[in-house]
Amino acid sequence: QVQLAESGGGLVQPGGSLRLSCAASGFTLDYYAIGWFRQAPGKEREGVSCISSSDGSTYYADSVKGRFTISRDNVKNTVYLQMNSLKPEDTAVYYCAVSEAGLNLLVNEYDYWGQGTQVTVSS
Repeated sequence: QVQLAESGGGLVQPGGSLRLSCAASGFTLDYYAIGWFRQAPGKEREGVSCISSSDGSTYYADSVKGRFTISRDNVKNTVYLQMNSLKPEDTAVYYCAVSEAGLNLLVNEYDYWGQGTQVTVSS
């Protein structure tokens, strides 16, 4: 059974950091691009960052560039999202997902999704 499980969310003050994890089971992440997405209340789901399966290439949305870092550990079958200098506008439910379509942040190109983890940035 294919499953993705996000963890690491929580409440953090502005300027703080969190590291999200996305652990896969039932399949190996090696052959997929992995994306992180987020959805705030009343807003559409948006792409945050993704990492390719082949050469580890990465892509970031402009809103998080320079603050977030995506990485993958194929031995642990886990992808991470290090989030630094967090802002209140980063508050959302964060999801990881896998795509066979290569490096992209198009929601419709992702086939399997985790259940999400809440990130709240507030003082």
